Amino acid sequence: MKPLFPFLFACVLFFSTAHADTPKTILFFGDSLTAGYGLDDSATQAFPGLVQKKITDEKLSYRVINAGLSGETTAGGLRRIDWILRTPVDVFILELGGNDGLRGLPPSVAAKNLQGIIDKVRAKNPSVKLVIAGMAMPVSMGAAYTREFSAIFPAIAQTNNATLIPFLLEGVGGMPELNLPDGVHPTAAGHKIVAETVWKTLKPLL
Repeated sequence: MKPLFPFLFACVLFFSTAHADTPKTILFFGDSLTAGYGLDDSATQAFPGLVQKKITDEKLSYRVINAGLSGETTAGGLRRIDWILRTPVDVFILELGGNDGLRGLPPSVAAKNLQGIIDKVRAKNPSVKLVIAGMAMPVSMGAAYTREFSAIFPAIAQTNNATLIPFLLEGVGGMPELNLPDGVHPTAAGHKIVAETVWKTLKPLL
């Protein structure tokens, strides 16, 4: 009988290499901003697709999944997350809350829903890295409401030891030339800036 050691060593080497070559998954879970509403080609022009290009250019072994859904609220996200989590996730980027704010829904309810989403993500993926995308409301919503709403995101990030993007639309929100006529959704040029904002936070985690 031939020694088994060379065979076993070859098997270990094969499976180790196969595992190393398997890309990890970055999941962007959000609303129309993540989905790329209004763009000609959301797959390549929305900020998750632009982040994937940066990852590819850096030769990092990660794949991006864009799980953005236009019109999504935090409550809708909480209902939808179980279906999305059928795929294992290594980095989870949570971009929800904007539609709650624009509808004037209680920030406390949005915070509870966001925490519920995070709890489900961690239950399925205990070692996941979390990124929270902060959002802000226009001043027309009232000073008290905008303060309470903006405070949700740093609080959620701190509670869950997550990485915070203070304001996803930094340099884009409120800039007419970088947004569609609705004044809410970024143009392709706006998404390039959003991608840079996300990448500055995301790259160190990879």
